[in-house]
Amino acid sequence: MLSLSKESARALALSVVRDVFPSPDAGSPERAAQAAFDYRARKSQLSDRDRAFAAELAYGAIKMRRALDWHLAPFLSEQKALPPAIHEILRLAAYELLYTRADEHATLFEFVNLAKRWGHKGLANLVNAVLRSMLRAGKAEPQRAAFENDDDYLAVRYSLPTWLVRQWRGVFGDEVEAICAAVDEPQRAALVVNRLKTTPSDVIARLALLGIETSPSPIVAESLLVERGTLARAGGGDGAWWPQSESSAMPVDVLGPQPGEAILDVCSGRGNKALQIGARLEGQGSICCIERDERKAATLGRRLGEAGIAASIVAGDATTEILEPARQFDRVLLDAPCSGVGVVGRHPEARWKKQGTDGERMALTQRALLEESARHVYPGGALVYAVCSTDPRETTEVIDWFLSRQNFERGLMPAAYAALLTRDGDVQVAPGVGGRDGFYIARVERRP
Repeated sequence: MLSLSKESARALALSVVRDVFPSPDAGSPERAAQAAFDYRARKSQLSDRDRAFAAELAYGAIKMRRALDWHLAPFLSEQKALPPAIHEILRLAAYELLYTRADEHATLFEFVNLAKRWGHKGLANLVNAVLRSMLRAGKAEPQRAAFENDDDYLAVRYSLPTWLVRQWRGVFGDEVEAICAAVDEPQRAALVVNRLKTTPSDVIARLALLGIETSPSPIVAESLLVERGTLARAGGGDGAWWPQSESSAMPVDVLGPQPGEAILDVCSGRGNKALQIGARLEGQGSICCIERDERKAATLGRRLGEAGIAASIVAGDATTEILEPARQFDRVLLDAPCSGVGVVGRHPEARWKKQGTDGERMALTQRALLEESARHVYPGGALVYAVCSTDPRETTEVIDWFLSRQNFERGLMPAAYAALLTRDGDVQVAPGVGGRDGFYIARVERRP
């Protein structure tokens, strides 16, 4: 017997997928997967267990969209004529059947009923026939020999856009398949400890009492990696710690702020890196944050206050001359806006929403931000440039362009980063590998 709640979980998953990929003629707003799930889950009466099931289905079907279409294609001769909702129902059902320990009878029964609800009896019969044919054929993985080139094979095998696979191959060479596989796995959660309020060992002990096992990062001293459990069970941390990926904590570690110094944080966002800088200054020195988005700036101010960290916040566009020209700092951090292709593993819909041209467009903004940031570095001071991208147009090409125009040179990286360095001495973190986000970090220093 099928439970009503389980059926509703599948209906919730369908609503989330349709929010992320709305029909062109629906006129409804497009939502991010997490926002869509939060919105739909709040309106449901599902238990926590069924919400988790709905999330698994929705996020999985979104992430594996291209691979699912490949699996369905042999049984779907009228694919182009299908209404969008019916096509999404097929993808969700195929995901459950191919990637989870599904009860096949329950899966078919409930998705066929959903097809009746969103279409008519004929479409429900079609869904039933396609899914049964797929089950009879068994799960067959894509084979290299069947594709014109290896990039297309990997893109279908791991459900990615071909342009992104091609870009990763250009940067990482033979590591490309390991990266494609890794971004399909759950990305590792981590947190940063505010050492103004507590110590990493204290946080490890507090989280252990909640069943959350963590271990120190081998690279960033104040970063803890989640080995088991979910941080959501631990609440907000009250300024003693905050969720932040290990890769995202690396730019401040590379910056190396010291007590007594003046630090400029450009594009501060909601403040993870500003908080990290403040903790490293140990209450000695100063922080100036620039953030364009007023809502993010407000959140930044609140979080700094909760963490007991003093900073000045300037709301405005950092590509323009927003600070006095003579104002200079010991160290400047530029965590620049970017295409975000390094974090596609963390957001299920990201791989389908980004475009291959994003890197070229974002590089223009990054170059403007770098030039403005450079004006405020003391002679002998350091400027750290970071993006959660691995697109060369946003990474090496931006820094090489900058060094060709400015009186700066590359500085030395901390020894802990030796395994992540490029030939030029910049940090390049491969997306997904080791559960890390893809990041690029360059440290340049102003010549005296």
